[in-house]
Amino acid sequence: MAHIMSIDSGTTSVRALLFDEQGRTLGMCQEEIHQSYPQAGWVEEDPQEILEKQISVCRRLLAQCALSAQEVDAIGITNQRETLVAWQRSTGQCVYPAIVWQCRRTEEICDQITKRGLAPWLHEKTGLIPDAYFSATKMQWILQNVEGAREMAASGELLFGTIDTWLMYALTGGKVYATDYTNASRTMLFNLQTLDWDEELLAFFGVTRDNLPQVQESGSFFGETDPALFGAPIPILAVLGDQQSALFGQGCFEKSQAKCTYGTGAFILSNIGEKPLLSESGLLTTVAWGLQGQTAYALEGSIFMAGAVLQWLRDNLGLIRKAVDSEGLARSVPDTTGVYFVSSFQGLGAPWWENGRRASLYGLTRKTTAAHIVRAALESVAYRVKDVMSAVEREMGVPCMFLRADGGMSANAFLMQFQSDILQIPVCRLKSTEITAQGAAFLAGLTGGIWKSRQEVARLIEEKERLYPAMDPEQANALYQGWLHALQIEKEKSE
Repeated sequence: MAHIMSIDSGTTSVRALLFDEQGRTLGMCQEEIHQSYPQAGWVEEDPQEILEKQISVCRRLLAQCALSAQEVDAIGITNQRETLVAWQRSTGQCVYPAIVWQCRRTEEICDQITKRGLAPWLHEKTGLIPDAYFSATKMQWILQNVEGAREMAASGELLFGTIDTWLMYALTGGKVYATDYTNASRTMLFNLQTLDWDEELLAFFGVTRDNLPQVQESGSFFGETDPALFGAPIPILAVLGDQQSALFGQGCFEKSQAKCTYGTGAFILSNIGEKPLLSESGLLTTVAWGLQGQTAYALEGSIFMAGAVLQWLRDNLGLIRKAVDSEGLARSVPDTTGVYFVSSFQGLGAPWWENGRRASLYGLTRKTTAAHIVRAALESVAYRVKDVMSAVEREMGVPCMFLRADGGMSANAFLMQFQSDILQIPVCRLKSTEITAQGAAFLAGLTGGIWKSRQEVARLIEEKERLYPAMDPEQANALYQGWLHALQIEKEKSE
């Protein structure tokens, strides 16, 4: 029996999962990681904590499944994207905490890029827009604000990497300094046409190839883990950013197939085939994966607040005790009585891209209760997904026939039904709840020859349920128009 270990290094926890050749999950271990907020809008994590806990869950998983490292055929890595780690080549020690993808400290740098009229130039090369979300401005910030960083970078002593790169560097004992197409395409330094670092962008942001990892296909040999870690070397055969891994795990192998991962944020990706399509509607173009000489691309819309909205309701307002409480509370009222929750705590992402916009509750009355606010918060996630899906359909020129859903919030039946109602298309959930980790495992298995084709992998993916629209189309449209009105009202106020 073949065994594939999936290393899933997320934003709020690190996990390790084991899959067999039938795609079944044999075991899972998880540990939470700590986030710190040194200033308003800043988000940081400890790279050493991420590494140590990731190794710990891998060891525990092997013990739990009573397997030795020799019995694991491959490792697939999937990770939170854009989060930046910087460390010294000679010591392996980090020079600063990891700057998390959610961090907004470089908004001013991005605003300056836009004011200089450079956004179209950057978009044409990378498929991205100037935003603090991405890694390049984080590198620039470290060079400008960490003592000695600029000198270390100039000498090639300072290494930058996203979480996948940091993990591989440490897991291989410093032998592998690499990343894959998907993670590289989220840095604002990667050229979608050449599939390599762009020399003009490197010069613009003040880094060189000596400060950046080698870029490889997502499904390729990345090296082996240090035998001392798990008792024997294990080959690393796949690396994917978490959203691309979910797209692969959902089996969205064909053009126009789309998925949404409802996690800390919500991330919609739609497969657009083997040619990059630059969006004119505020979407991002990203690499979906690279395998066996073929590269797939995707349009992406990133929503910064999804599960994090429930976290805010719990921790800041005390309206719910646990995230799961939100469903019952939302169902306890027939509607929101016109309340809309614009959850732009970290700006309003795709397709609007309004940096610095504050969150707001619109339409409050004396009749508004905690239940109405909780329901409005859940509905806000569905409206934001609708924003992105509408833009995807405009760009593709064809309607999306259904949306595949995964992530923690996809377990919320109220949200999934409301999502289907607002989109007016079916929403599909799979039997497996480990889609992101499964995607990395599938790609590692394909690279290692455990499966011979994507068609063989597709047969392993089983649908659990398909939710159909239960709301009248006119009512759905009226609710969505109310959402767009709330966005516009709040925009006018902020101006």
